[in-house]
Amino acid sequence: MLSPNHDADLKHPRKMSHTVEKIGGTSMSQYQDVLNNIWLNEKNGSISNRIFVVSAYAGITDLLLEHKKTGEAGVYSCFIDGEKEDAWLDMLGKLETRLLEINKDMFSGHYLSQANQFIRQRIADAQTCMTSLHSLCSYGHFQLQQHLATVREMLASIGEAHSAFNSTLLLKSRDINARFVDLTGWKTSEPLPMDEMIKQAFEGFDPSKQLLIATGYTHCQEQLMKTFDRGYSEMTFAKIAAVTGAREAIIHKEYHLSSADPKLAGKDNVIPIGMTNFDVADKLSNLGMEAIHPKAAQEIRKSGIKLRIKNTFEPEHLGTIIDQNYCNPRPCVEIIAGRKDIAAIEIFDQEMLGSIEHDLQISRLIQELKLQLVNKESDANSITFYLTGSRKKINRLVRLTEQKYPTAEVAIHKAAMVSAIGSDLKVKGILAKTVSALSDADINVMALHQTIRQVEMQCIVAESDYENAIRALHKTLVENENHGSVIRRYVAA
Repeated sequence: MLSPNHDADLKHPRKMSHTVEKIGGTSMSQYQDVLNNIWLNEKNGSISNRIFVVSAYAGITDLLLEHKKTGEAGVYSCFIDGEKEDAWLDMLGKLETRLLEINKDMFSGHYLSQANQFIRQRIADAQTCMTSLHSLCSYGHFQLQQHLATVREMLASIGEAHSAFNSTLLLKSRDINARFVDLTGWKTSEPLPMDEMIKQAFEGFDPSKQLLIATGYTHCQEQLMKTFDRGYSEMTFAKIAAVTGAREAIIHKEYHLSSADPKLAGKDNVIPIGMTNFDVADKLSNLGMEAIHPKAAQEIRKSGIKLRIKNTFEPEHLGTIIDQNYCNPRPCVEIIAGRKDIAAIEIFDQEMLGSIEHDLQISRLIQELKLQLVNKESDANSITFYLTGSRKKINRLVRLTEQKYPTAEVAIHKAAMVSAIGSDLKVKGILAKTVSALSDADINVMALHQTIRQVEMQCIVAESDYENAIRALHKTLVENENHGSVIRRYVAA
């Protein structure tokens, strides 16, 4: 694929001339914009030496699994619900109708027939497999629970296969030599290690002569969804970039990586940050604002590949580069970000003095309940965990903590976290400016965190003050300080 010494390239990949680019689901749904702005726009790069990894169209994975935010049942959720045995079949029918509607919107004639035939066959195969599994598990020796992870992965792969196959057809309809690279392992005999799966899938393909469109899901021994759940497409993207030795990794999103959420700070006030590092990207991920999944970022970083975040709908803009070695030449705040769904669990216990047991035991409970720990703080006889997760799990954590430590006083505080983030925050007086800005906006600071590393400063405020806090800190720490300065540089490849 990549050179006459292909096997050596994959074992010890060196930088090649191609890019690996991922297109998110929201962008994919605007397929005409993707076609014009990404694939056919010469200023955005020629169509050669580019490998694309595509997500399912917006909302499709919700229908396949469950709604990411509301939890509304999809095919998978209905399948595991024993009370409504046929509900998953009804949902599978609704899914097929939606996928065929997308096809009809995109194609006509023989291209429409090819698209419909492909997805109908995938859905029919899935239905046969799931029906057979239900039948098999009606016998006492086979337990459905043991196979649910595999079913979830199989269903998720349908959405990525649909969008990748359609994208390939769309390009072919424009007389572009595109190839569909199916990483879903559909009907393969056994899963391979992820690196080997990618190596074999791309073998024989030449990105300098073909535009390669790969599925965002990879079927492999590692079972991506067990670790990454719905972040699997970014892991696929990162692995392809690393294994093939890409020159650059690019993510096309529906927005810029900006100094704040434009919906909160105002689109005329925020600016694309232009350049930052993976440390900042990790901080954003911890706040639920992923530029890229942290494990995927780790794969790209270890491979020495630069990551670029671009806006699908502004193809002329160079976007933002994330580079491991970058540090802003002038200490400043680059981004104001946060989340308002924080539960602050405060444990006060005078028996805690001089012991780390409370920290260890409660941290273990948090892990077992699969709650996300955003931060924690402690003093002599109290510790506070800042968590996100379902209210049911939060309440269970409180009950288990009270049972384990009957002398402790446990309280839940509804809070929001607002962070000032930058590759170098060693700014004199930044704490004073931060507290003053929030005070002027009539916002009380419940807690304040800044580590010696000085890459992030976190302010804990009441949940109701979240949006005003974002605006106040952005105006004081970014708009008044940095607009027109070095963080606005837009860096070319």
